[in-house]
Amino acid sequence: MAEVVREVVRVACPHDCPDTCAMLVTVEDGVATEIRGDPAMPFTEGTLCTKVAHYLERTYAPDRLLYPQKRIGKKGEGKFRRIGWDEALDEIAARLKAAAAENPQTILPCSYAGTMGMVQYTSMDRRFFHKLGASLLDRTLCSSAGKFGLKATLGGSVGMDPERFDEARLIILWGANPVVSNLHLWSRVQAAKRRGAKVIAIDPYRSLSAEKCSQHIALLPGTDGALALGMMHVLIAEDLIDHDYIERYTLGYEALRKRALQEYSPAWAARVCGISTDDVVQLAREYGTTKPAAIRLNYGMQRHAGGGIAARTIACLPALTGAWRDTAGGIVLTTADFYGFDHAALERPDLLAGRRPRVINHSRLGEALTSAEPPVRMTIVYNNNPVAVCPDSGKVLAGFSREDLFTVVMDHFQTDTADYADILLPATTQLEHYDVHKSYGHLYMLANNPAIAPVGESLPNSEVFRRLAARMGFDEPCFRDSDEDLCRTALKGVSWDRLKEAGWQKLDVPERFAPFAQGGFPTPSGKCEFYSASLEKQGIDPLPFYNPPAEINKDEETYPLAFLSPPARNFLNSSFANMVRFRELEREPHLDMHPRDAAERGIADGDMVRVFNDRGSHRLRARVNGKPRPGVVVAPSVWWKKYSPDRGNANNLTSQRTADLGGGATFYDCRVQVERA
Repeated sequence: MAEVVREVVRVACPHDCPDTCAMLVTVEDGVATEIRGDPAMPFTEGTLCTKVAHYLERTYAPDRLLYPQKRIGKKGEGKFRRIGWDEALDEIAARLKAAAAENPQTILPCSYAGTMGMVQYTSMDRRFFHKLGASLLDRTLCSSAGKFGLKATLGGSVGMDPERFDEARLIILWGANPVVSNLHLWSRVQAAKRRGAKVIAIDPYRSLSAEKCSQHIALLPGTDGALALGMMHVLIAEDLIDHDYIERYTLGYEALRKRALQEYSPAWAARVCGISTDDVVQLAREYGTTKPAAIRLNYGMQRHAGGGIAARTIACLPALTGAWRDTAGGIVLTTADFYGFDHAALERPDLLAGRRPRVINHSRLGEALTSAEPPVRMTIVYNNNPVAVCPDSGKVLAGFSREDLFTVVMDHFQTDTADYADILLPATTQLEHYDVHKSYGHLYMLANNPAIAPVGESLPNSEVFRRLAARMGFDEPCFRDSDEDLCRTALKGVSWDRLKEAGWQKLDVPERFAPFAQGGFPTPSGKCEFYSASLEKQGIDPLPFYNPPAEINKDEETYPLAFLSPPARNFLNSSFANMVRFRELEREPHLDMHPRDAAERGIADGDMVRVFNDRGSHRLRARVNGKPRPGVVVAPSVWWKKYSPDRGNANNLTSQRTADLGGGATFYDCRVQVERA
């Protein structure tokens, strides 16, 4: 009997999660038989979330796409016939050539963060579309508003080292639910709590994390900036600030002091936020007197019309109190800008050759597909399921239903979006290609090695665009770069060969990394900018101010409830929502309600309800559990429409309105009414 060939391969989790886990895959005779976390990786420490612990089921799923297919039914029916790669790519190239000859801006790449690897997310594809002169996609669905807000205050997507949260004495989880979406930070929060730290959740919803915190402040959605301004008033009025840090390392304090004291009293903040004045004062006092104090800011609080300024305002707090002096102090939304990966070399914007194509905001995809001029005639969708995840999905569906829109979808499964494809292409999973990763939730870079051969006829995204480039006659050498060449390109000053052998490597920072203990912010002034000249140049108030949400806190009789759609525990955006294991854990689409709101509508726990507004409606099961504060309803998301009883999901209701900074999506700036179905 032949001896089994067994090896262990180092891979990285590709999903849109701040933890970016290092993983080990056991392969026997070419088949992956086990996946586990790498116990040697200091941040993730060998633990995987429930979803990725079952990643082999995803890789070898019976419904996985295995070969190219062509549509034979109506758009949306999901009926296809098998074709070969040559036929598929020849037709795609012919369509691209025809569209480009008319106007290349009628071609739209439609990708997002289905994988976060630099190669499969943002390399050969960007080169291809730059050379073509296609419309540019502004990928704004997740974090744009918050990132732009932090850039105005701190200078970029930078913050404290998440690995040090276990040393903090006060932890504020601000719009964050790490039990669901930041598991390895949560273990550090728990460790800090066991050592006596106080943990405060700020969230309109009593999430799984909020349930386990020392205190939960259930403010109204979209009022986070007002709470921060009220805290500033108390910190300054009661002299709970670090005058030395402010003088040395900040810009614009006197103007901020005057505004905070004159305009933003704790009583004002309490009225706006729907909480007590005591809550505001107590939070400020604890923040001003406890050291180290850490704030985990997350993306939920910036998904409204005022979200960018709210994030910018909250980011001022650590400089006021000097929290940056401690390794376990400060704030973190994302660590992505610490990496210094060479995005220009990866994406080659120089291939535009002076052209300036239009930019289409991903958050307004429905509008772009139904009313843009010139019209979008062709789109290639990859790392993305826009029919499920984009706001105002009725318009998104209308766009993808157009017979004159030629759509290519590259994916692992026949998603809601894939049902509207003209050509459907099978993509490799993370176990089948090379990639290199940075994280937005720790300070380690990771390599991904292919553990198995591509399943079926699947190809990496990078290889598809290489083959299309050849068919289009693009002869620049960069279109012949291999995936490993692309990994080397991303890593300025770091050895790819060493990284892929080790699997992970920490950035070159001190062991006890306090990035702004002595200033050195990556702002134009080098200081934390309470006063932002860059915002002023954009016609925006240069000082922190309260910028309210556009929809969710209006006193409207027609749609009296604020509607939130945060991540379901067992899905990751729309990833994993097709897998039976995880759908069974989630049971069915449901709406969490406060008993008061349910009673006012004659709704009992377990009733089917209809949630609706002018944009659409959605039927789901009521859970009257008191997790949302009164006036707020919550639908954990994102369900694929095809697995929902009414073939809808939460994005039937959400708006294409964009935030104040960065063009960010405003999923949580949404009003609805609810009735028994």
